[in-house]
Amino acid sequence: MLRVVPPPKALLVCQDAPLRQQFERRITADMLDCESVSDDQEALRRCTAEHRAVVVTDSLEAVRLIRAHPTERAPFILYIADLDDATERAAGLAAGADECVGRRASESEIDARIGVARRIAELESVLRVTLAENRKLSATDDLTRLASRRFFSKHFPREMERAARYGRPLSLILCDIDLFKAVNDTLGHAGGDQILRQFGARLQRSLRRGVDWVARIGGEEFAVVLPETPYQQGLEVARKLRAAVAQPPFTTEGKTIPVTASFGLCGLDRVPTGERRLAERVLKIADAALYRSKHSGRNRVTATMFSGGAGD
Repeated sequence: MLRVVPPPKALLVCQDAPLRQQFERRITADMLDCESVSDDQEALRRCTAEHRAVVVTDSLEAVRLIRAHPTERAPFILYIADLDDATERAAGLAAGADECVGRRASESEIDARIGVARRIAELESVLRVTLAENRKLSATDDLTRLASRRFFSKHFPREMERAARYGRPLSLILCDIDLFKAVNDTLGHAGGDQILRQFGARLQRSLRRGVDWVARIGGEEFAVVLPETPYQQGLEVARKLRAAVAQPPFTTEGKTIPVTASFGLCGLDRVPTGERRLAERVLKIADAALYRSKHSGRNRVTATMFSGGAGD
């Protein structure tokens, strides 16, 4: 994939005025989006206020200050050594610089060093975007655009922990499309995929936006997480979801397809603290309730309270 990124933001920190003017001429707008300062503390303030991908400086103190200040994204620091010799370069690298160039280096070498700094900054930027996209993709089910099984496995225990910490209620609903193999056999996998997408959308439309969330955790199995929802309200939501799936019929490729689903609920009026593997236990209870719904005629809700009570 081709990515077009703007010139990285940079900061030129030079106490020597003639040197600062020289580098201001060399660092063009198409190379780096660069600001210039002469004070080390001001340089630190600006780097703290806004990420600078590249810092070019003739000050060892500025290098030390910027490196000593912890940031999520460290800049690439190019140190301008007064003398282009091993001792000066070693001092710059020891202070925390990534690269060194002598102040009397040729213009072509200076341009090359700045070009290296820019390429590294751009590569880091692209890498961060790619990693963020990969994290998002791993958290999203490709077909339905709901949360993925991986996301559910990671975040459902966190929901349980948060509810336990504050003594809040929580309910978990598992649901499974009834006789989905027959749907696939009738419509083919492309038609079955359309049913899955419509199914997920129906679930989402019946939930609180920004509070409840849905994950696809199996082929035709979904999990609905209801934070701040005690058992009785969770049961009402499950019944509402069952009705929303059953009517009206689904449509795909010009055909009307009746679809139903079975639901299993585990509700907690107050999530307890100190329970070992609580998320796993709640998941097993909801799964057992779903199993009972499927083996009691399908298209129904079976609900269980974590304390052991059960209801329809």
